[in-house]
Amino acid sequence: MNILVAIDLSDASQEILDNAKTLSLALSAKVWLLHVVEPEPEFVGDRAGPQSVRDQVAHKFHEERDELQKEVNDFRKSGIDITALFVQGSTVDVIYRESKKLEIDIIIVGSHGHGGVYHLVFGSVSEGVLHKSSCPVMVIPTHNRT
Repeated sequence: MNILVAIDLSDASQEILDNAKTLSLALSAKVWLLHVVEPEPEFVGDRAGPQSVRDQVAHKFHEERDELQKEVNDFRKSGIDITALFVQGSTVDVIYRESKKLEIDIIIVGSHGHGGVYHLVFGSVSEGVLHKSSCPVMVIPTHNRT
């Protein structure tokens, strides 16, 4: 079994990772841990942008890659076969494309539970994945509703 786990490296990611670890251990599954980096507007077009901006973005990417690798190492300590994927692009499109390419059996994503205005402006990754995916999608709620 192949599981694709998409995380954004926010505080909510731990809830997703905990559930993914439990499921992958129960199913003896191969895990693909995916972090999608949205393209920076400064890098769109034919100009690369100022050096300070490029340095700042490179530093951010390096920190995110290190954090992703830390999570991979934690899974490996539990005996889970896991591979990290650090991909730049549109989040929903990347999740869909990688799930097809890797022949994923189930996708795990989180739901932050943002309000209606946020959803109208930015959309919902979990909803987008649900609409596009041809395999089961497990959506982990990572917000507290009171």
